[in-house]
Amino acid sequence: MKQIRFFIEDTTFQLRQKNKLRLWITDTIENNNKQLLNLNYIFTSDQFLLDINRDFLHHDTYTDIITFDQSSDSKAIEADIYISIDRIKENAANLQVRLIDELHRVMIHGVLHLLGYKDKSESQKREMRKKEDHYLALRNI
Repeated sequence: MKQIRFFIEDTTFQLRQKNKLRLWITDTIENNNKQLLNLNYIFTSDQFLLDINRDFLHHDTYTDIITFDQSSDSKAIEADIYISIDRIKENAANLQVRLIDELHRVMIHGVLHLLGYKDKSESQKREMRKKEDHYLALRNI
C-alpha cells in the first residue's frame, strides 16, 4: 500500500493541502518509473535536525533536509525525509521567495535524491535545480 505521511517534531508548523501534496509527489515518483511504497516527511526544528545530523551523519552543521533512503529495491521508494522548518523560513527570507515555495522545493529535492539525482558537483547542482523547477511548475497547489 503506497502512502505518504506527514509528521511534526519539535515545531508548531502545520502543513496545508496534504492531499494535493501527496498527489504531486506521487506523480513525480511514478513519472520517473519508480513505485512509491512508503514516504514519511518529518517537519522539525533546527535543533532536532541538528541532533540527527550529528548522531547519524556525524556532521555538526545545520541543514534544511536529511533524506534516509530505506528502499531495498532500486525501483521502489521507501524513505524518511526530515525537514527543518527553521531553515526553510531563513532560506525563504534570504532568497526572497515565498515560504511555501521554498518548502515545496525542499520537499521535492528530497524526492529527487531518492530518484537518483545528486548535487555534489556544480553540474549536478544545476541539473538538480532544473528538475526542482520543472516539478515545482507541475504543482496544482
